[in-house]
Amino acid sequence: MKSISVFVSAFFAVITLSAQHPSHKATEMKQFTVKEAKQGVAVDRHHFYVINSSTITKHDKESGELITLWDGSAAGVKHLNSGVVIKGKLYCATSNYPDSPMAGSIEIFDARTLEHIGCHSFGILRGSATWIDKYKGSWYVGFAHYSGNGSSEGKDTRWTTVARFDRKWRETGSWIFPENIIKLFTPMSNSGATWGRDGRLYCTGHDEPEIYVMEIPGTGYTLSHVETITTPVHGQGIAIDRTVNKKLIMYGIRRDKNLVIAFEIKQEHD
Repeated sequence: MKSISVFVSAFFAVITLSAQHPSHKATEMKQFTVKEAKQGVAVDRHHFYVINSSTITKHDKESGELITLWDGSAAGVKHLNSGVVIKGKLYCATSNYPDSPMAGSIEIFDARTLEHIGCHSFGILRGSATWIDKYKGSWYVGFAHYSGNGSSEGKDTRWTTVARFDRKWRETGSWIFPENIIKLFTPMSNSGATWGRDGRLYCTGHDEPEIYVMEIPGTGYTLSHVETITTPVHGQGIAIDRTVNKKLIMYGIRRDKNLVIAFEIKQEHD
């Protein structure tokens, strides 16, 4: 029994060590000054899309030149959070932050024109919808809860969840974040996430210059923390450039400096 106990302790020590000492690093590639860079960014082959609370701006990926603007303030859109481009459509997670009870929806746009073409409302199902992505045919949505402004009565950051839905928006599973990540999110929450080709979920908080690499667990209901990567972006909505093969290129923002930043994540020994 003693040998088993020693083995188990060593196993968990290795797991903890790997989460504390990242094997990947982020290297900045380029940056663009965009005054609307406050909530998040999405990206496709030729453009990036800067998401602000009520607006979306489309920019040339090489020059940063503004292509077109969508303004949803007249339609009552008050808190877009982040987005993802899939097959020519831009899907944006939105909420009513800081109002309570919290509500959320997915707003859908034609990525070519930024015309608003659809909506899926979650109502007050889980909290504030902060990000959306698609992986292996299922939708994944982050639902935030907060420990300060914008929180629901009786709930705090610990109630933050990642939910999975099928093509008809029927829920097929959900997970919570481990305690160490919740502490890093608090008093805010999980602001962005995107699926990598490696089957891992790359998550951000609200302010820290870090990405938390998570995995869906084989058992239980708590996401597994694999690694923390220091980045040149400070939380908020992030995006993987899936038009680039064999490299992990990501886009994010620094809201304090109104920057959109492209960066590469690669092995430390590369």
